[in-house]
Amino acid sequence: MPYTDTVIIGAGHAGLAMSRCLADRDVRHVVMDRGCVGERWRIARWDSFRLLTPNWLSRLPGWRYTGPEPDGFMFAGEFVGYLCDYARSFDAPVRPHTLVTRVERAGTGFAVHTDDAVWSARSVVIATGYHSRAKVPELANGLAPDVAQLTAAGYRSPSSLPDGGVLVVGCSASGVQIAHELACAGRRVVLAAGGHTRLPRRYRGRDILRWLDRIGSLDRTIDQVPDPASARAEPSLQLAGTGDGRGLDLGVLRRAGVRPVGRLRALDGITARFADDLRDTVGAAQQRLNRLIAEIDAYAAAMPGMAAGPPDLPPIITVPASPSRMDLRRAGISAVVWATGYRPWYPWLKVPVLDVGGRIRHRRGVTEVPGLYAVGLRFQYRRNSTFVDGARHDAAFLADKITADRAVRVGVRGGLL
Repeated sequence: MPYTDTVIIGAGHAGLAMSRCLADRDVRHVVMDRGCVGERWRIARWDSFRLLTPNWLSRLPGWRYTGPEPDGFMFAGEFVGYLCDYARSFDAPVRPHTLVTRVERAGTGFAVHTDDAVWSARSVVIATGYHSRAKVPELANGLAPDVAQLTAAGYRSPSSLPDGGVLVVGCSASGVQIAHELACAGRRVVLAAGGHTRLPRRYRGRDILRWLDRIGSLDRTIDQVPDPASARAEPSLQLAGTGDGRGLDLGVLRRAGVRPVGRLRALDGITARFADDLRDTVGAAQQRLNRLIAEIDAYAAAMPGMAAGPPDLPPIITVPASPSRMDLRRAGISAVVWATGYRPWYPWLKVPVLDVGGRIRHRRGVTEVPGLYAVGLRFQYRRNSTFVDGARHDAAFLADKITADRAVRVGVRGGLL
């Protein structure tokens, strides 16, 4: 049975950040992935996908973007190359095409079962990410079988869908980008809008994420919010990675020909029913935007020269009339794209650390089971924990924890403690 001190499961940005931090502390480890480095970026992104975060915000432990476009946005394939270069930079001990099938307690450590061996390890770090499995609501089962349906992770391009109109469900980043691309390709698009966080791409002459970074919003910790559960359930950002500064919200989509409607409530064959909540959804998103802009304006006023331009908020969105029901066949809808987010999924984890919703119970990535950790979770400690840039903080914290625990074990074995 092969042995290592730590097994990291997942070779995405979080797993590689963890690997670099352990390597810097001389902790023996391996990184296992069912595919290659950055596998999810290879197989679960559409053709035109770009990162939502600008290139300068792709910071990892001992690594940063040094190319010619710091304010640009990498395509998924470019980001895979970025991660591969990062792994090579410190000779990360990645074992690609290694499928983890079971993780269980074994003595004072763990047994990590893979498709070709069983590894013994003192500690395990789960770095498969928060976005492990596309979340499709149960009401999808009521859709007529002749209407195609796929998730945002399975969508590739307008040509990959059958001819006809498309119902896109969900209006955070993935939903608005897919809806806009489909509309620009000449498709009729209906967008069922749920909760979201509306943001302009640029404000006062700077990228909005530059502002969020400067005002400390991205580094805000879970201890600094009044309700951690609500903070972790906040609506996702409504952004697109575009270098032209163009925002992408319901107003832009309407001008492109997309028809926004309320939240999808039910599907019965070819009949879709929608909630009468579009006005409330848009209003709540506007209130969140107003609070953020007020915080940015206050910061800019206190920092002379920081604001590179005047306030340039996008216009208030006019809410159209929204139907309560729609006959999909009469509306020409031939496909549904579920852009309804993701959920954690750990069928191989046989250690009792999951809550009733299947999420890992933890404090800053440290579970209640000694030696079992996680990195890349939503609002793991900082608001940006799921961002590429946020993983470096959590990985360093966990690496220090693993190193300290190892020192204690060595001391006990050597009779020093």
